[in-house]
Amino acid sequence: MSIEIIKAGIADSLQDKGRYGFQHLGIQPHGALDFFSAQLSNYILNNKLDQPVFELHFPASSFLFNAAYKICITGANFVPTINKAVITLNEPIQVHPNDVLTFVKPLTGKVAYLAIEGHLEKEAWLDSYSHLDGRLQKGAIYPFKPITNEQGPAKAAILARSQEWAQLIHNQSSIRILPGPAWEHLTDAALNQLLSKPFQSTLQSNRMGYLLKGPLLDLNRPNQYLSAGVTRGTLQLLPNGSVTVLMADHQTIGGYANLGQIILVDLPRFAQLKNDTAFHFSLTNVNTAHQLYQQIQKGFIH
Repeated sequence: MSIEIIKAGIADSLQDKGRYGFQHLGIQPHGALDFFSAQLSNYILNNKLDQPVFELHFPASSFLFNAAYKICITGANFVPTINKAVITLNEPIQVHPNDVLTFVKPLTGKVAYLAIEGHLEKEAWLDSYSHLDGRLQKGAIYPFKPITNEQGPAKAAILARSQEWAQLIHNQSSIRILPGPAWEHLTDAALNQLLSKPFQSTLQSNRMGYLLKGPLLDLNRPNQYLSAGVTRGTLQLLPNGSVTVLMADHQTIGGYANLGQIILVDLPRFAQLKNDTAFHFSLTNVNTAHQLYQQIQKGFIH
């Protein structure tokens, strides 16, 4: 009982909550770029929220199912098909032995997630499956033991609302940030530009970081800082004045000016922004960031 990769995608991998607690050893945390969509795919199948899922980028991998499974696809819409018939996102889909899952074209979003109703029969490393085998490779086999999860009232309710929940990641409102250690070192003009001018992610963006296209920002002091711990969502100012945002595969420490931090609840939306989509930053505060994140997590309680 397994799933086989019959065509490898451009940058697909196995991800979960990530491998935290080891950054002091130089081990990156990894984890899903869009944690909300990854959790939602598992929640719809009634899996544990931190079950490993396949993170897909277009052009995405193709999958051959060697047993009957229920699957769920969330996040970006790459027009998923089973045996060339289009299937729906954000709901359980029954697949059968020898069914083939492919993805046709990218319509919305940047990252998709494939969850399997079952248990991955591989050993985790440091309490995580993230990047366990690196990028997905053609011919790779993933042994999933199918299970049947009970569908309770709470599950029926979330299925009814799944499309509404999925739209949260495509919300076009501003990306909220908290000021960082170098915030006060920005010139007045740079602060105004950061909070008023549009930005876009570029083709140089990847799981390590999204390099942004936008106004070049100036500091009122040299861009020379001691290396310090960083995390996903950290805004770094590069020496040429451009901004990069660290993502799931970020380095453990960084020495560029730390301008601020995208709040956790907005990171899924940020991760899903296509390169041609303009967005704005706005300021918020720690209390708001905590409250918004708690609201999302409460929604995932069975």
